[in-house]
Amino acid sequence: MSKIRNAPSLAAAALAAVALLFLSQPPAHAVSPSPLRTSQNPASLCPQPQLPALLAKAAEYCRKLESAAFDFVCREEISESINPSLDAKPKTLPPLPGGSSYLGPTLIIGWTKKIKRTFVYDYQCVRAGRTMREMRTQLEENGKKKVVPNAELQTSIVVFGTTLMGPVGLFGERFQPDYDFAMAGEEKIGKTRVFVIDARPKPGGTPTRNLYGKAWIDPVTGDILKIEWSESRVGRFDVFEKRGQLYNRKPRLVISSEFSAEKNGIRFPSRLSVEEAYLKESGKAFIRSKTEVVYKDFKFFTVVYEIRD
Repeated sequence: MSKIRNAPSLAAAALAAVALLFLSQPPAHAVSPSPLRTSQNPASLCPQPQLPALLAKAAEYCRKLESAAFDFVCREEISESINPSLDAKPKTLPPLPGGSSYLGPTLIIGWTKKIKRTFVYDYQCVRAGRTMREMRTQLEENGKKKVVPNAELQTSIVVFGTTLMGPVGLFGERFQPDYDFAMAGEEKIGKTRVFVIDARPKPGGTPTRNLYGKAWIDPVTGDILKIEWSESRVGRFDVFEKRGQLYNRKPRLVISSEFSAEKNGIRFPSRLSVEEAYLKESGKAFIRSKTEVVYKDFKFFTVVYEIRD
């Protein structure tokens, strides 16, 4: 048995600059996620017997996502702030010529200003089979027009490829045995009542490369509406580990993605936020960078999926 849904190609209307990533702010009819309430006693609102049914629905959604083929464009807006003060290296001056004595090196700290940058792209994403292809045209940089066809992404901290397919690594049927799941609360995203599920690798189990963390799931559809990712499973985490070694601090990433854009039963990321921090032994955090990405003005040409029994 197979089940196929096709999305008719949308007419290429007069939206000339429509376009960018597959994580966008919701269309006019959708509501951006904004948690309203968390249960003080999750068990009272989220009894554990509901968990197996919820995981089964999430697995079914992941089957659709894994088999999906799509072609769309959207607008990608990125804002980034960086505090590079820990990157400033002290410099040592030699003793002054003719000096009677040398009392040791003079340290000069290279104070650096905080950096703020913004970028706007037209983003196209095409997925056929297991292959995903993406193209960008840069439209703006720091509020000024700057058109660059086939542009490279200016910030390396945005890892959206993992984000779109990320729910599969948590709730796909073949991955669920790697985790311990627990109800962590009940909230609302817009008008939708959702359950918060905590997913952790099984103690002593085989290490997995999959992401883990918390997910906000619609109990009716099994759709994953929001995920907070674990830091160490994010791509390129070794970059932050090396930076932490230089600072003599422990790296911590706080990563959140929202999935408000929906077409033919498939959820596309609408917002991605990343906070890069480094902790002292006392726990005090130095926030080196914050990145916010919004994906909006989606234009879907094709969204198709096939589920085989």
